[in-house]
Amino acid sequence: MNAKTKQNEAVQNRVSTKLLMMVLVLSSLLAAITVDMVNPVLGLISESLQASKAQVSWIVTGITLLLAIGIPLYGRMSDFIELRKLYILATSVLSIGSLICILAPSLPVLVFGRMVQGAGMSAIPVLSVVAVSKVFAEGKRGAALGVVAGCIGIGTAFGPIFGGVVGQTWGWPALFWVTLILSLLIVVGSIFALPALPGMKPGIAGGTERGFDMAGGALLGLTVGLFLLGVTQGESNGFTSFTAVGSLLGSLVSMIGFIWRIGAASNPFVPPILFKNKCYVNAVAVAFLSAFVYFAVLVYVPLLNLEINELTPGEAGLTLLPGGAAVALLSPWVGRISDRVGTKSLIVAGLIVMGISTFFLSAFAPGASPLLSSVGVMGAGIAFAFVNSPATNSAIAVLQKDMVGAGMGFFQGALYLGAGTGASLIGAFLHARRDAEFPLNPIYRLDAISYSDSFLMVTIAVIFALIASIGLKNDRQGSRLAKPSK
Repeated sequence: MNAKTKQNEAVQNRVSTKLLMMVLVLSSLLAAITVDMVNPVLGLISESLQASKAQVSWIVTGITLLLAIGIPLYGRMSDFIELRKLYILATSVLSIGSLICILAPSLPVLVFGRMVQGAGMSAIPVLSVVAVSKVFAEGKRGAALGVVAGCIGIGTAFGPIFGGVVGQTWGWPALFWVTLILSLLIVVGSIFALPALPGMKPGIAGGTERGFDMAGGALLGLTVGLFLLGVTQGESNGFTSFTAVGSLLGSLVSMIGFIWRIGAASNPFVPPILFKNKCYVNAVAVAFLSAFVYFAVLVYVPLLNLEINELTPGEAGLTLLPGGAAVALLSPWVGRISDRVGTKSLIVAGLIVMGISTFFLSAFAPGASPLLSSVGVMGAGIAFAFVNSPATNSAIAVLQKDMVGAGMGFFQGALYLGAGTGASLIGAFLHARRDAEFPLNPIYRLDAISYSDSFLMVTIAVIFALIASIGLKNDRQGSRLAKPSK
């Protein structure tokens, strides 16, 4: 091969990589926006479709359930199905869900459309990480993960603002017109940008039987979905309600069945060796707890400013902008740095900043100027930028190539499960402390006690994340410590 041919291939690879990143950036941004964009217009939807607030809440709950279930399923499927085909299929399902939402004549149809959106959208977080892990070399992977994480940060902060402005101006169906158009663009882009990475073929390979464990996937989906449903129902109806207790018991039974299945199946949905990898397990714990904390902040800081400071929904949403901007601006830089200095120090530093920020929110923000709560959100956003992509990079580094799909599916599922669990559990705790007379935080001196106590509970979750981070390895070290899969 002559020098000119090599140069042409290098240029083509750079162009292909840029096109791939454009698709991953747009899809990650769209996924993050789609989850939360309906929150500010739930009242409009309630009036339009003549539904109660409790019924309308399923527009959010339904898509969250499908995300929690779908992410690990897509991760495992990427081990067996060509990545490009799977990405095109998933984004096409997202487009169909958006079209259903546009045409929905009633709330049940709208909820169904949102769940179809979730069924397609749940592929984007995990398949984006799988694509990065398989296309980019280890020294460049962190930067790409940082860019994806930055888009998620922008979308998370911008989603409610986008939903409020567009929904108020053109009506709530306009939101789904935007997601339909963008998802169709992603489908077309995926055809040209996604690599045709073949999956494993079912059958006998290397002396072991390889096949897709449908029973294990179903049990994991039930475990996660019923748990999140139980927590959500506990927040709204109380944890002693029939739906909450029944869902949590169903989740427990499903989890027992899942644990039995991964030990009994010849090729289980989640290989047991993943749970023997302490570095990977600690990275999953950090991801779950950091998402628990960050998304609880994103949900309850605007609610604090709505209820206590009596801001408008638009003004309350603006208090999240510093946090979203911090994630967007810092994540690509943190990703590049993690490729050079490793991940553990960045994660620990981020968790310390996160703990300081949430304690600040507990001690000084509730009942004070909205600017103080915005400062706390900015600190949490800075912290999440330092934790998110390095934790993902740390997990990838200790996985063998044939474990990336299953491992990152479980990892990303834990991330979104943490987000949903944090919002629901802190909401239930907030409700329980409504009539409290004395704050749990001895520094707090104002009168929004329930919010102060809730942010203090969030701070305790950060402490558990710091404990888990002790068991992490820098990605440069972790890749050498990983044991071969059997």
